[in-house]
Amino acid sequence: MLGESSIQPEWLSEEVKTGTTIIAIGFEGGVVLGSDSRVSAGASVVNRVMNKLSPLHDKIYCALSGSAADAQTIAEIVNYQLDVHSIEVGEDPLVRSAATLVKNISYKYKEELSAHLIVAGWDRRAGGQVYVTLDGLLSVQPFAVGGSGSSYIYGFVDAEYRKGMTKKECQEFVVNALALAIGRDGSSGGVAYLVTIDQEGAEEQCIPGNELPTFFDQ
Repeated sequence: MLGESSIQPEWLSEEVKTGTTIIAIGFEGGVVLGSDSRVSAGASVVNRVMNKLSPLHDKIYCALSGSAADAQTIAEIVNYQLDVHSIEVGEDPLVRSAATLVKNISYKYKEELSAHLIVAGWDRRAGGQVYVTLDGLLSVQPFAVGGSGSSYIYGFVDAEYRKGMTKKECQEFVVNALALAIGRDGSSGGVAYLVTIDQEGAEEQCIPGNELPTFFDQ
């Protein structure tokens, strides 16, 4: 007969659910990435203002979802590898190279890590690019969404996206998508972080929650 000390509470054996909303979209000459800032563990909010847009190089960023620790670890490893690579070749790395590194790590440790990273940026060869990397997948997309909040905005992004959007239109697209996700997904919230990347470099923005656009049912 098992003693009381060997019986764990049910909550200790349950998988902890995390949530977030990340998005990236390409425009002529660059990309825009966005994320909310809430880090949750089940029903608890453990961090209200985490920046989930992590630089991999000067003009390459990734948006993090899944386990915060796992995703940050992958980003830090790739950031180091890209720094070494750029020194060896004497020029900035390609966005596809960064995405491939993320993909390789995600696939190699897919049983141990819980993370999904969207990689986006600008390079001299192909301009602005958005890559989805998940458990070994590597796919270039015109735009990508991820995290628990993405399920609430697929209809919006499918209806509102169109080819040839300007930088300003892409920024508005990302902000509106994040505002809708934050309003509907209990695991997404806080502020909205944006990074706009083009040939000139990366421009970071932070939009407080009370300055996000509202919609008819809010």
